[in-house]
Amino acid sequence: MATPFDEPSTLPYALPPFREVRLEHYRPAFDAGMAEQRAEVEAIAASDETPTFENTLVALERSGQLLARVSHVFFTLSSADSTPELHDLEAEVSPLLAAHRDAITLDSRLYDRIATVRSTLDERTDGAALSDEDRRLVERTYTEMTLAGAGLDDAGKERLTAINQELSTLTTTFERNLLEDTNDLAVHVTAEDELAGLDDGAKSAAAGAAADRGLDGWLITLPLYTGHPWLASLTNRDLRERIMRASLSRGRRGNEHDNREVLLRIVRLRAERAELLGFPNHAAVVTADETAKTPEAVDGLLSSLVPAAAANADDERAVRSRVVGFDVEAWDWAFATEILRGEQFAADSSALRPYFEADRVLHDGVFHAAAELYGLSFTERDDLHGYNDEVRVFEVTSEDGEPVGLYLLDLYTRDGKRGGAWMNPVVEQSALFGTLPVVVNNLNVAKPAAGSPTLLIQDEVETLFHEFGHALHGLIARTTYPRFSGTNVERDFVEFPSQVNEMWVSWPSVLANYAKHHETGEPLPPELVLGLSDSAGFNEGFSTTEYLAAALLDQAWHRLSAADAAAVTSVEDFERSALEAAGIAVQAVPPRYSSTYFAHTFSGGYDAGYYGYIWSEVLDADTVEWFRDNGGLSRSAGARFASRLLGVGGAKDPLEAYRDFRGRDAEVGPLLRRRGLE
Repeated sequence: MATPFDEPSTLPYALPPFREVRLEHYRPAFDAGMAEQRAEVEAIAASDETPTFENTLVALERSGQLLARVSHVFFTLSSADSTPELHDLEAEVSPLLAAHRDAITLDSRLYDRIATVRSTLDERTDGAALSDEDRRLVERTYTEMTLAGAGLDDAGKERLTAINQELSTLTTTFERNLLEDTNDLAVHVTAEDELAGLDDGAKSAAAGAAADRGLDGWLITLPLYTGHPWLASLTNRDLRERIMRASLSRGRRGNEHDNREVLLRIVRLRAERAELLGFPNHAAVVTADETAKTPEAVDGLLSSLVPAAAANADDERAVRSRVVGFDVEAWDWAFATEILRGEQFAADSSALRPYFEADRVLHDGVFHAAAELYGLSFTERDDLHGYNDEVRVFEVTSEDGEPVGLYLLDLYTRDGKRGGAWMNPVVEQSALFGTLPVVVNNLNVAKPAAGSPTLLIQDEVETLFHEFGHALHGLIARTTYPRFSGTNVERDFVEFPSQVNEMWVSWPSVLANYAKHHETGEPLPPELVLGLSDSAGFNEGFSTTEYLAAALLDQAWHRLSAADAAAVTSVEDFERSALEAAGIAVQAVPPRYSSTYFAHTFSGGYDAGYYGYIWSEVLDADTVEWFRDNGGLSRSAGARFASRLLGVGGAKDPLEAYRDFRGRDAEVGPLLRRRGLE
């Protein structure tokens, strides 16, 4: 069957022709793409020519273009606009793709050729002609193949391949179970008085969600993390408890979507694979290829933050309990916090929300900051189409009018979209192929009824700036090889640019530009501006504790040996003992993600890597201080950050790139001050 993936797209920026793609196109394209790349790699591995950088490393980078085209589109849709049929196909092709990757990564002939190139780089007469990016390509490819098991014997490779195929099926199952159970557990409300505290925009979104499912009343759909943003506003304590208990119960209700056995099997297989590769546990495998290098280094940072964070959270709970007049539970925390925020800063969510209209935040906030820093312009292209009618397409150009890429924004939640927020590439930038980047940001903002404005809460504003930081990384990076394009960097570094971009949310000139009342156009009142700036560090005990609990839980699961993993039979018991042992089992502060809905670590590629958010926040906090000392929102500061960090993508060791930008290694002091942990 001919498919839209057979040749590169002829649309601007090679944007995939989404409107031409049908379900039946995917499997033939996957099959053809895998067969094509197998033939390409076989030609490299079986070659009689002396291994060189060009005939081995560059040839490998050139392979698999058809497979890349179909994969980028398929996995974009399976995350953001899925259907039961698409999920079924994902379950079908995932083990095939895992086997395909292993067939390449574990090919001893290919590994030997790469090892030969690596061993002769400095001795070869043409070695000096290789660029730093070329040399990094050699080192990264060799390291990744080594850690993937290319050096194992045949029996080891056979077992490793079986493990990888089963894991691909299990992680797909975990994600599908989570999506289905999250949809099923949406809280249905039939009496409007229960919604007291919500503004008209939130009620409109809940009514629209109910109508979409053919229900009367209102439907409160659940985000990926523990809890719900509306818990800060709802005055009905019983409804708050219903929402929180629904959130916490995902994936552990004993139904067809229960994730507990899936999770345990994933943990056991990852531990077995680690031992097969010669490591004590899965966390050791993961960190060996990150900037952290060892689980002990990760534990050193996380554990050092726990005592102060937990103590701060205990103090915060006591204060909030006094404010509301009863012992605050998990479902009360956000509500009590908003009361306290209003008393201390006058900047509670309900007061701020009318000033955060989504389109204005996007154009006058997110895009405005990017223009001031990097000279980028964003023009909406109504003639170009995304994978869903809600997806907006923007052409990005530089200050001299040169094309930069395309930015796609998919703002609203829907049943076919997984929870959370993320960025992913649809077309990767590469000088090798002459392609410019096409990147997508996905959020899960509740969609109001037609004609009503989309008003964001502060957390959603911060999320939009954060995810756009990833998009900027993808748009600005200029590399030769697709392996290093954009956000293709070490996982514990990837969050750094996006975290830095959050600083512009409350930067005075940026805030003044976008924070205007959606009806009157009046700017954010001075007392609310002051409240936002004064509230920096507010509720950090809670925020740091819920994050650390999840990060340490991720580490606990993945620091199990194969024997210890086999002995774990109860997810709940393991969670409880792990959090208590870490000193982070704080009452009324559940982990930001509990195990059975911890998509980051059991289906999202952050296994043993969720620590990366705070690991890279050390760099982020240090960088924020640099911006404040070096011109702030200015082209000169933006140019240095773009050229020395964003622009190099993964083509340079990230810590070397940071030292090149900052002039020294990052210091932890700014992070401790930011989070109140000194």
